[in-house]
Amino acid sequence: MQMRAVETTAAEVKGLVSQEEWATRVDLAACYRLAAHFGWDDLIFTHISARVPGSHDFLINPYGLMFDEVTASNLVRVDLHGTKTLDSPYPINPAGYTIHSAVHEARDDAGCVLHLHTMAGVAVSAQKAGVLPISQQASFVMLSLAYHDYEGIALNPEEKQRLKQNLGRAHNLMLRNHGLLTVGRTIADAFMTMFTFQRACEIQLLAQSGGAELTHVPQEVLDTVPGYLKGVTRGAGSALSWPALLRKMDRLDPGFRS
Repeated sequence: MQMRAVETTAAEVKGLVSQEEWATRVDLAACYRLAAHFGWDDLIFTHISARVPGSHDFLINPYGLMFDEVTASNLVRVDLHGTKTLDSPYPINPAGYTIHSAVHEARDDAGCVLHLHTMAGVAVSAQKAGVLPISQQASFVMLSLAYHDYEGIALNPEEKQRLKQNLGRAHNLMLRNHGLLTVGRTIADAFMTMFTFQRACEIQLLAQSGGAELTHVPQEVLDTVPGYLKGVTRGAGSALSWPALLRKMDRLDPGFRS
């Protein structure tokens, strides 16, 4: 019978890391639980990472755990070479390392990188035209959207350079035939960007399933979106919604804090 890995306790990890890192761990674990809550997980096979404050290391999920098993203390800390910089009994997903290390290397603003294989995201990623400007959500996504062609399971280190080039400075990346990826300055930013990206894909598939001709948002309206967003969020962006999402997880699944 296979033995479960012996985890370090929350108190032990708290004693080994800074307050800033622990706060990042709590937010990242909440992000994993939220992804599971919304049905975005793919068993154990996708990944969300967050940069450790004040370093080039990043935190990522223990390979083998479901998203609703991720906690602040069992997240794995690695450097850009994939070497653990804090002891952990868990491995990390090799494909996850390839994708996340590439983005963290290339982007100084990559506080969090969120990658999913949702059904809606993969379905739209298989469409040649990608995201269509047919909804308010899509208009937000298209402000900062890039595409990366599928090269197979992300185990080839040579793909990292092409991934960096295709992503550029975009916050939304559609991995063709594969799924969705978002980059955020904070975990809250990456989550809310993914929420909108995923919702745009769901709306697109529903609209297409009706069979009627689709109406595209005019370019002159798309051009007004940046100013509109600033007005709606008062410049606060995801900071308005993230505290509410944390309260939701504290009601539904508070184990992420351990």
